[in-house]
Amino acid sequence: MAGGAGRAAVDYEFDVGVVGAGAAGLMAATRAAECGVRVVLLEKNRRPGVKILMSGGTRCNLTNARGLHDLSVVTGPVDPAYDSKEARGARSIQQAFSAEGGRFLGPALKALTVERTVAFFESEGVATKVEGNGKIFPASDRATDVLAALVGRLERSGATLRCLSPVQCIERSADGFVIKAPENDLRVRRVIVAVGGQSYPGCGTSGDGYGIARSFGHGIVEPRPALVPLRVESEWVKALKGLTIPDVVASIQVADGPPLLQRREALLFAHFGLTGPAILDVSRAVTRYDGDPRPDIVIDFAPERKAGAIDQELQAACRSGRRAVAAVLPVDLPRRLVEALMDVARVPVGRVGPELARDERQRLISAIKQLRIPVAGTLGFAKAEVTSGGVALNEIHSDTLESHLQAGLYFTGEVLDLDGLIGGYNFQAAWSTGWLAGESAAKSVR
Repeated sequence: MAGGAGRAAVDYEFDVGVVGAGAAGLMAATRAAECGVRVVLLEKNRRPGVKILMSGGTRCNLTNARGLHDLSVVTGPVDPAYDSKEARGARSIQQAFSAEGGRFLGPALKALTVERTVAFFESEGVATKVEGNGKIFPASDRATDVLAALVGRLERSGATLRCLSPVQCIERSADGFVIKAPENDLRVRRVIVAVGGQSYPGCGTSGDGYGIARSFGHGIVEPRPALVPLRVESEWVKALKGLTIPDVVASIQVADGPPLLQRREALLFAHFGLTGPAILDVSRAVTRYDGDPRPDIVIDFAPERKAGAIDQELQAACRSGRRAVAAVLPVDLPRRLVEALMDVARVPVGRVGPELARDERQRLISAIKQLRIPVAGTLGFAKAEVTSGGVALNEIHSDTLESHLQAGLYFTGEVLDLDGLIGGYNFQAAWSTGWLAGESAAKSVR
C-alpha cells in the first residue's frame, strides 16, 4: 500500500525491520545488525524458529555437502555412504532447484557459500557431520542446538527480537515504511519479508507474506505443497505400512507420457500411501499438475538391474527345480513386497518355478521395474516440508533480493518461488538468501 507524501524529517526507530523469525529471518536480521545498522525482528509466535525445531525429524538437516569444495570444514564424522568425489563433481546447490530457481540463487550462494554456512554454525559451537547423500546435520542430532546458535548470534549482533508481534500490513511512508502491528506501529527505513510460505501451518506459516507482496503490486505463483507425502487408495500399499525400500526410482507420469519428474532415493510405505525421500522429491510434480488425467507414480524397485537380465535369470532359476518363484527372484527385495508384487501381477504367491507362465513372468517383471500406482492426492500443506510457489522471482533483484517494484522492500526464504529437493537444500537457500538480504538492506541505509 502506498503511504502519504511524508514529512521533512522522519524519526525512524529502526533502520531495518525483518518480518518473520524463521531460518531466513534470523539470518537476515543477524547479518543486517552485524553490518552496523539498527534492526528489529518481528515474530508472531511466542518464540523464534519453530519450524527449525521440527525439521529433519527434530534433527535439522542444515545443508548438503554436495555444495562443499572441501570436506575439512566438517568437524564431525563423514558417513561412508557419502561419495565425496561424486559431490565435488556436482558442487552446486543450484542443481537441486528448478533451472530458474537455481539461476536466481546464484548471487545468494556466492554471498554465503555452503562452506561459510558450516563455518557459521561451527563457530557458534554446533559441530556438524555428513550423512548419506551428503546431508549435513548437527553432530548432536538436536535442532535445538541449531536454534540456540542462531538466537545467540542474533543477541550478540545487537538486533532486537520481538515475539508475539504479528504484522498486520506494511505501508510506504516518506523514504521508509510503517509496519503495522497490534501493539504499535514501527517506522523503519527498509523491510525484509521472511515469513515463509504455507507449509506446516501449525508453525505459523500461513501465507502472510503473499498479502504483503500483493499490496506492493507483486505477482504470486500459486502456492502448492512440496516435499509432501502422496496418498494412494490401493489397499496393498497400505498393507505394507512401515516397510522401507532403500533404493528405488520414483517417476511421476501422465498416461504414457515422459516422466514429469524422477528421483532415485528411498521409499517408505505408509498407512495413507507413500512417503520417503524419493516420493517427497517428486511430489511437486503432482501438486503442480492441473491437467487430466491425474498423474500416476511409477516405481522401479530394482534400478540396478535391467528388465531383460532379471527375465533371463528368473527363467534359469525356474528351470533348476520346483522352488517357489518368490524365493528365486534375482532381486533383493523384502518377502512382504515380493508377495505383494506377485499379487498385483496376478501371479499366485504359491507358484513354483516350472509352472510360471511366460505372461505371468512378464507381468511380474513389469511390477518390479515399472509398477504404476494411481495417485489420489497428497497430505497437503499440513505435512508439506516446503511450499512450491510464492513471490515471482522475475520481480526480485537476485543480486540484492530487493523488489523491482518497491525500493527498500526485500524478500527472502520460502516466501519466494523457490523450492528444492530434500537434503538440506531448502535450508541452504534460506540461510543464503537471508544473509544476502540482510547485508543488502543494511548497505542501502548506511
